[in-house]
Amino acid sequence: MLSLVIFFPLAAGLVLLVLPASRPRLVRWVALLAAVTELALTLVLLAGFNANGGLQWETDVDWIPSLGAGYSIGVTGISLPLIILTALLTAVAMVYVLPERQHTRGHAFLFLLMTTGLIGVFASRDLLLFYAFFEVGLVPMYFIIGIWGHENRRYAAIKFFLYTRAGSLAMLLSFLGLYLSSSPRTFSLDELAAQSPLSGTGAALALLGLVLGFGVKLPIFPLHNWLPDAHVEAPTEGSVLLAGAQLKMGAYGFIVVVPTLLPQATREYAPWLLAIALITLVYGALAALAQSDLKRLVAYTSVNHMGYVILGLAVWGLADDGDVRRLALNGAAVQAVSHGLLTGGLFLLVGMLQARGHTREMSRFSGLLQAAPRYSFLLAALAFGSLGLPGFSGFVAEFQVLGATVSEQLWAAAVVVLGLVIMTALFILVLVRIVMGELSLPEPNFPDLDAREAIASVPLVVLSLAIGVLPFLLLRYIDPVSQQLSTLP
Repeated sequence: MLSLVIFFPLAAGLVLLVLPASRPRLVRWVALLAAVTELALTLVLLAGFNANGGLQWETDVDWIPSLGAGYSIGVTGISLPLIILTALLTAVAMVYVLPERQHTRGHAFLFLLMTTGLIGVFASRDLLLFYAFFEVGLVPMYFIIGIWGHENRRYAAIKFFLYTRAGSLAMLLSFLGLYLSSSPRTFSLDELAAQSPLSGTGAALALLGLVLGFGVKLPIFPLHNWLPDAHVEAPTEGSVLLAGAQLKMGAYGFIVVVPTLLPQATREYAPWLLAIALITLVYGALAALAQSDLKRLVAYTSVNHMGYVILGLAVWGLADDGDVRRLALNGAAVQAVSHGLLTGGLFLLVGMLQARGHTREMSRFSGLLQAAPRYSFLLAALAFGSLGLPGFSGFVAEFQVLGATVSEQLWAAAVVVLGLVIMTALFILVLVRIVMGELSLPEPNFPDLDAREAIASVPLVVLSLAIGVLPFLLLRYIDPVSQQLSTLP
């Protein structure tokens, strides 16, 4: 069943390539049907998943026996929400692009191929397989930005590819180091975790490679430089998947892979991870505050929000109390899901704004509430969720990480609060500039949210509210895995 979930999007994409190019409408509807079917398949995984049952939906067969690499996949309580999130955002993207009629087959194929890569990453239990899916999840975005992006798309696409390729190669070197240090040699995540953890210089170098690899994709400061350009130049649907799902490859690596493989090295270098996390949090907030382009602003907020993930790992490494370590990882995992919903929704709304006004400059918009009330209320909901207002998923995530940080480093918690204050001011300022005041728009014809746009965006807000009001709906899956990781040495 899990293999079907992983490879169905790829199979559907190959079918799309043989459909007649002269019928773009048919291609779009078949792509949407494939994305919705994939989402339904992930819900089958959810329905058959026991929250307290550990690794499930497993398949483990030989792949490259001479290297000790296997086709080993499975689902845990942390990977399952990310798999569902990826399928959901793919469906959202396919709804959003329904009216588009340009290069439909290649466009839809790349998104479905990327979905296979992303879900494969979250399901892999073998490091070599993990790396293979990691690359499959990255390469399509290069073409999506380079072909369907905006004015400087080629520059942004090359920058994206070089950064992410360098990061993934650093990650691969770490995987090879762990493989060569194992006895018997294996790429199996679970078998490596069961052996004596790597220590000394080897562990430090392996941790460095993983921090570089996952840090580029998260991203962390100073490895974030590719992100604003990629988002600004990417088409709207590309930004939704880039922020909502691709960044979660880095988050998953920091939450699961790093503490599983290198628990002792993580604890030893946790102060350095803490410093990186705090700089990332504050820098992301301040950089966003300085932007006038709404899409670039939202891109920088991703740097801030993803800082909570590496902060959770740092606190996990610093803490001796198992409950504190568990709380930190719970918050980091919820933040990964929350960011996908809220920031994915924000990028959708920025795309709608640009399509109507042909600009993203905030100074060109004012009094939007009068012209487009439904759009304005949805934008306000996503903004409040992103600043961490209680009742939204962002609050659940950030409060847990902040609570764990307070228990270990009070001064660090003060820095986190500073970042929260800046982010609050930022989103309130955005709403005041765009939504409030006298009506002033770059285009006289500014329609409100239509049915297709509502179908694409409203479910993201609803799910964020559901997690914010009833967090146990998500935490019942995440918490057993965090509790298991909190017992590592």
